[in-house]
Amino acid sequence: MTAAQTGRYSKYIRPISISFDLLVITFLCLFFFKEQNINCFYYLLYQTFAWGCIAFFIKFYEVYRFTTPVEITSKIVKQGILFLLVIIAFFPFSKEVLFSGKAIALFVSASFTLITISKYLLFYYLKKYRIVTGSNFRSAVIIGYTPESIRLKELFETRNDYGYRFLGYFSDKKSNANIKGKIEDLKEYVLVNNVDEIYCSLNEISNDQLKNLVDFADENGKTIKFIPDTKEIFSKNLKIEYYEFFPVLSLRKTMLHEPTTKAFKRIFDIVFSALVIIGLLSWITPLLALLIKLESKGPIFFKQGRPGIDEKEFFCYKFRSMRINKTTETEASKNDPRVTKIGKFLRKTSIDEMPQFMNVLLGDMSVVGPRPHLWSQNKAYGNRIKKYMVRHYVKPGITGLAQVRGFRGEIETDEDMINRIKYDVFYIENWSLLLDIKIIVQTVINIFKGEDKAY
Repeated sequence: MTAAQTGRYSKYIRPISISFDLLVITFLCLFFFKEQNINCFYYLLYQTFAWGCIAFFIKFYEVYRFTTPVEITSKIVKQGILFLLVIIAFFPFSKEVLFSGKAIALFVSASFTLITISKYLLFYYLKKYRIVTGSNFRSAVIIGYTPESIRLKELFETRNDYGYRFLGYFSDKKSNANIKGKIEDLKEYVLVNNVDEIYCSLNEISNDQLKNLVDFADENGKTIKFIPDTKEIFSKNLKIEYYEFFPVLSLRKTMLHEPTTKAFKRIFDIVFSALVIIGLLSWITPLLALLIKLESKGPIFFKQGRPGIDEKEFFCYKFRSMRINKTTETEASKNDPRVTKIGKFLRKTSIDEMPQFMNVLLGDMSVVGPRPHLWSQNKAYGNRIKKYMVRHYVKPGITGLAQVRGFRGEIETDEDMINRIKYDVFYIENWSLLLDIKIIVQTVINIFKGEDKAY
């Protein structure tokens, strides 16, 4: 079995990628900053060091055969923003250098255009290369013949672009044509067939066998990975913590619980909401106030207590779209007699939600997140629907994934709420900057397109 067949050359992919990126930013900085009168040696030293540090901390080059395009885009965006800030930070410390925003913008834009293109070309080329040629693959065996290990084998066979070649099962508990042998036969098989990765079902291996297998993998440079069994908890994102030398597994919180992500999302919320308040609400509020007052008596704004993060109450603001009534804990339905004429327009276009940008500025809400429900809905569904209370782990949002996927407005059946919660939980567990941007863009599209359940 040759190096080309087993994918041994793949170890050169990351160094090549790093070298290409450094060459790009080096040559482009010399081109765009040639008029800046900077000391090239010190600047290139600073730039290279900064690029390396940022890439290390955000794991920019940790792109694997199973990495998704969304994850790659997220890494590129993070690297680009942080690198831009680092480059801007250099110039104020250089007294003799004239700061040029245009030169920096052109440099960063050109650099990341080339880096993005190269990253995706390499990523998709390798996927295509694996499918067409059958090269650049890794051979794998599985210890255990369980439903989970069978699903993993099927994944290897259906996703050729991942580049895995499944060689067989090993099990002491089962015996059939799919099983190559007992666990004791594994070591010899791995060495003879040059197996790259060993996947292990913890249900079918003892502690002594496991320790022995880990030692074998270490000594022979093999990768060993573990398959989550039927217990649902093992399908969660686990992290290992140490109490002195005692290892403890705990459930890792989502990205939205990380202090850096919280700070980044808060800055984004403040900037975005401030722009909307200054650029839009400052002039549209007096106009809407006049129209609301002309049609019906009452305040311009509607204020209602809603459950927020950790189920703490906050007051949610809207442009008033209904006549004054005593049934505010009942959500609006189609052709609701409480809704005014101007209110129908406001609700159809979601303009009635615009004052919630003040809630965002105050820190009670986020631009994107699960929509805040009525207290009556919390009481009705909190104990009935699985994972309902997970939505309170984060700040509620003006718009959310469930809303742009069509699950907004009146809840007519439990299925409506189940679908809404499903998307809310998915958003919390899979947050990324790119996902936030996609939701905002889709929200704007839906405003102009109109939605059936916006009433």
